[in-house]
Amino acid sequence: MFGHSYWFMQNKKITSYKDLDVFQRSYKAAVTMLTKIVTKLPESEKYDLKNQLSRSSKAVPRLIAEGFAKKHQKAGFQKYLDDALAESNETQVGLCQCKDIYPRHTDLILCEELIAEYDIISKQLYRLREAWNKFSKNPKDQNQ
Repeated sequence: MFGHSYWFMQNKKITSYKDLDVFQRSYKAAVTMLTKIVTKLPESEKYDLKNQLSRSSKAVPRLIAEGFAKKHQKAGFQKYLDDALAESNETQVGLCQCKDIYPRHTDLILCEELIAEYDIISKQLYRLREAWNKFSKNPKDQNQ
């Protein structure tokens, strides 16, 4: 469903957060999560699992986009990537809970696909955070 690729668009210059594969993947996964998983959970989870999954899945692409605005600050962008990674991991746990607690309300195949997708997203965020030194244009940022 989601496919494998790198956290950046191969052979393309990164000029916007939209050029990052990890942004595109996390945005698509969030839309799928919100339209096909969260809406199917029981109303009793309105203020817990539904709310948490909604917030954490939406936060991943938002944090990537917000952090990209601070791309010139190595530590600034990396902090947002750390936060996005935390939200991605939280989303994975929420999906596992959906699958295990509400199997009758959850598309189990889609849930497994999303768990795998968020695992890829988390790995991409980690690698992007680690590799960002190579992309820094300001030599002073390399020493932070």
